[in-house]
Amino acid sequence: MIKCRMRPERWEMTEPFEISREVITHQPVLLVSLHDDQGRTGRAEAAGIDYEGETPDTMLAQITAVLPRLHDAISRQELQQMLPAGGARNALDCALWDLRAKQSGIPVWQAAGLSPWQPVTTAFTIGLGDEATTRRKAREARHYPLLKLKVDSRRHLDIVHMVREEHPQARLVVDANQSWTLALLKDLLPQLAHAGVEMVEQPLAKGMDAELDQLHSPLPLAADESCTDRSSLAQLVGRYQYINIKLDKCGGLTEGLTLADQAARLGLGLMVGNMCGTSLAMAPAFLLAQRCAYVDLDGPLLQKLDRAHPLRYHHGVIDPPDPQLWG
Repeated sequence: MIKCRMRPERWEMTEPFEISREVITHQPVLLVSLHDDQGRTGRAEAAGIDYEGETPDTMLAQITAVLPRLHDAISRQELQQMLPAGGARNALDCALWDLRAKQSGIPVWQAAGLSPWQPVTTAFTIGLGDEATTRRKAREARHYPLLKLKVDSRRHLDIVHMVREEHPQARLVVDANQSWTLALLKDLLPQLAHAGVEMVEQPLAKGMDAELDQLHSPLPLAADESCTDRSSLAQLVGRYQYINIKLDKCGGLTEGLTLADQAARLGLGLMVGNMCGTSLAMAPAFLLAQRCAYVDLDGPLLQKLDRAHPLRYHHGVIDPPDPQLWG
């Protein structure tokens, strides 16, 4: 029988991180490790989907309920049927990928049928703040080629202009985290395009996607909160040009890879994102990043501390994970 150990943790942010719906000072996560009889261990970390009410405690309770069903030969496909999409299944699924890699000696990229993984360039996120803070963060991020700017219903174009002044060479995307109306989106799109913004992420509230049906946007739109797992794709086609895949939303790497396949067949571009967390949470998503036009895996850069054997970041470029971390 596979043994499972779980531990809730809280990781302190380098400074308060503000988005349209909240301010984060610490990121709570659940650390999960799976152990076999030979002493081999697979680990993973999940933050869960906070806006859906997930916490380390709720994820721990979900996993505890299925522990009697975790037999030695359990497959990733079996796991998909045991838990719904969300942080709990993400933690178990990614820990199982890691355990199987340790048991077989076959790295996860090979087990997933992909080419050897290569470095990727991540966006660096600038949270909401006053002008002085925004300008400071933009100056400090001058060595990052791609910036993701958090905006809301009041602070949007001004943030873009501030960051553009402080970091003229940066590629820019903006993320409204569901805070805009259709009228505001229509008003802002031409101005954002003129300012050189490349993409707008989740402008409208989840469930309001049909309002985009008649929109002729000069910029691609990306679905984040509106994109969960494969079941959400039908409502996104023709309304968005990209989907933001997060393992906590879709319930793990197994679903994430399948979601990417199906989205690509439907003509949707791919982005991979994160719910903050340490390098252990980013490592499985790094595998998906190999296929994505936009990569947003900067969680560890926003925190004071990280795991042992962390991902290596250099001017926004992330090297593949050390096997001692994951995979």
